[in-house]
Amino acid sequence: MIDTSPSLALVLLVGVLVGAGVYLLLERSLTRIIIGIAMISNGVNVMFLVASGRAGGPPLVGTTAPENMSDPLPQAMVLTAIVITLGLTAFLLSVAYRAWQLNGHDEVQDDLEDRRIVRLAESNEVPARSTDDAGTTLAEDAALSRDETLVLPHRDDRTRRGPGIGLDDEELR
Repeated sequence: MIDTSPSLALVLLVGVLVGAGVYLLLERSLTRIIIGIAMISNGVNVMFLVASGRAGGPPLVGTTAPENMSDPLPQAMVLTAIVITLGLTAFLLSVAYRAWQLNGHDEVQDDLEDRRIVRLAESNEVPARSTDDAGTTLAEDAALSRDETLVLPHRDDRTRRGPGIGLDDEELR
């Protein structure tokens, strides 16, 4: 029987990388966020390799017995993840550099809209001037809203029927 149990050190490494990456991802500094994303990516890559089983021979027909070959799919997935993470990291580094050029720091600031929403949530009231996409205020919508499931159309209302919908057998003749 082939031993496919993962190494405890590698499982702990995955936990530490992902845990530290999530901690850094929740910071305000873009450089810490970028490092956190890289750590999470590396942790997930190690997890893929741990989950793929033990190391084996190269997956080439004729060089190794099929039962001793390693699975090439997790290796291909990790290689693809590395390339995607490299592209994402390059993009985030350019965003952080641009933020540094414009502001002199790379700290992510709260949005004015976010602050307004927090104040509204704390006061727990709907402002009278807030409108939806149709231009009506939320107070007007609340006054005009009704439960449409309680109002059923009358059976003799022929203006709401389409051709052939709701017609009796007599009307079809």
